[in-house]
Amino acid sequence: MNFKELINDIQEFPGVSRKKAILDVTNSLKDVYNLTGNVIVPFGDDSSVIDVGDENQILIAADGIWGLLIDADPYWAGYCSILVNVNDIAAMGGKPIAMVNILSMKDDKIGNDLLKGIIDGCKKFNVPMVGGHLHPDADYNSLDVSIVGIAKKNHILTSSGANIGDKILVAIDLDGRQHPKFKLNWDTTYHKDAKLVQDQIEVMREIAELDLVTACKDISNPGVLGTLEMLLEASAIGGKVSLENMPKHPDVNWNDWLKLYPGAGFVLTAKEENTDKIIELLEKYSINTSVVGEIIEDKKLFVSYNGEEEILFDQNINPVIGTFD
Repeated sequence: MNFKELINDIQEFPGVSRKKAILDVTNSLKDVYNLTGNVIVPFGDDSSVIDVGDENQILIAADGIWGLLIDADPYWAGYCSILVNVNDIAAMGGKPIAMVNILSMKDDKIGNDLLKGIIDGCKKFNVPMVGGHLHPDADYNSLDVSIVGIAKKNHILTSSGANIGDKILVAIDLDGRQHPKFKLNWDTTYHKDAKLVQDQIEVMREIAELDLVTACKDISNPGVLGTLEMLLEASAIGGKVSLENMPKHPDVNWNDWLKLYPGAGFVLTAKEENTDKIIELLEKYSINTSVVGEIIEDKKLFVSYNGEEEILFDQNINPVIGTFD
């Protein structure tokens, strides 16, 4: 696959294209998101942020697990329902506190496998599952999980803080494997000691409290470049990225690598003088981190490789989500 074909493939990737429906939903809810006046960060970030009047602020996030993953490996889907929610809190610089779930079961075996995965995920990340709701007689199998976290006031990472001239960093734990039943999952946590996995979450809070980062998102279903574009849209700016500088496992081809959902992976922006410290902190916990590009004014994501450059996303033509009203 040549570079132009790679760009086209990412643009058409379902992990990217299925995000477009978000904008209509969030715009429909715009009149009710801040009825109480204490919502600091509403839609468009890895979690919402609520001011409760003390030194900490409340983080709230939710994730529905992709049906394709449940079909491929329900145990792994249950495990990932914990991982993705914990990463949403980590990407905001927060501490995960507890989760609830909504489980719908058509097949008891699939439901039991989902629960086994949830249990092992909770133990791995040391975050309790404290309640939820069960549909035991549904016409389908599905799993949705919501999480609550806390973060220090004025030390919260958001997607909307990137500034022109900031450096773009990609941070991914390269010590992993493509899941045998769902190759778009880059598993970096299941085989690791729980202490290291929990330290990878905690270091994001340390980075936030040191004020080293201007913007951050955890790498999710759109892959590393699709996630970066979501950050750029939230910050209303653009970026230039070189794939040569991207952390990448040598045994995975580019077409897969740029679509993978990593167990520990983030895109960040920071002032140049802070990049070395960020890299040092993350690599202490097996998260390989590199400066891959720079924030620019033009609201486009330019990607270069081997002397070629293409526009992957243009916010006026083909955004991943678009701009909230």
